[in-house]
Amino acid sequence: MEAGPAACGWSDQCWTLARIAEIVRRRFGVDYTLAGLDLLLHRIGWSVQAPTRKATERDESKIAAWKDEQWPVIKRGRRTWAPGSASRTRQARV
Repeated sequence: MEAGPAACGWSDQCWTLARIAEIVRRRFGVDYTLAGLDLLLHRIGWSVQAPTRKATERDESKIAAWKDEQWPVIKRGRRTWAPGSASRTRQARV
């Protein structure tokens, strides 16, 4: 499995439980349910991982500018207390 799905005859680089079950069936002659195979893989230290995907329209300079300008404002958050309102859920704006 470490060689990747292409080494086993699949065109893309994505393992699925069904593909792994097929490899186990071919190599060892053992049938596992997908749930059973999932438990077995977790037991031996394998975990589910999704491939990272980035949009083709992605503009790194705009992302960096947004992180520098907008993220600190969002991160700061809102005040936890504001005078002039008896309601904790609807605070007065100052």
